[in-house]
Amino acid sequence: MTVYLSLGSNRGDREGHLRSAVADLAASGVRVLSVSPMWETRPVAATGRRLYLNCAVSAETDLPPRLLLRRMRQIERRHGRHGHHHGNPPRTLDMDLIFYGRTCIRTRELQVPHPRFARRRFVLAPLASIAPRLRLPMSPQTSTQLLKRLRD
Repeated sequence: MTVYLSLGSNRGDREGHLRSAVADLAASGVRVLSVSPMWETRPVAATGRRLYLNCAVSAETDLPPRLLLRRMRQIERRHGRHGHHHGNPPRTLDMDLIFYGRTCIRTRELQVPHPRFARRRFVLAPLASIAPRLRLPMSPQTSTQLLKRLRD
């Protein structure tokens, strides 16, 4: 299954956390196909915090969605992230599953496509850089078209 992930860090060695997370994915049953350039962005709904580094990853995996999510959470914990808090606290590593093929999942623990990806430049810009013609599961638009529609 082809998957797309969004990674971000605004604490510690931001670039190191992102690069290490990509390597950890490869060791966790995920075959990394491409990694976007890193984008420096402002934190959403938080002021006075260090800027984020964000990137997107395209990969292939045989892992079912929930197991992939568990592996992603394990990688986050190895990088010093403990718990998923509401709001926007600083993070050593934040990993989100944006797409799992063309599958739509709506459970308490997992929503795919990610529910807010289309409103977030820090997700769409890196995603469009590695998959500009990616057609979204619930929309006829591509990642590039969605990015152009953002106003922020």
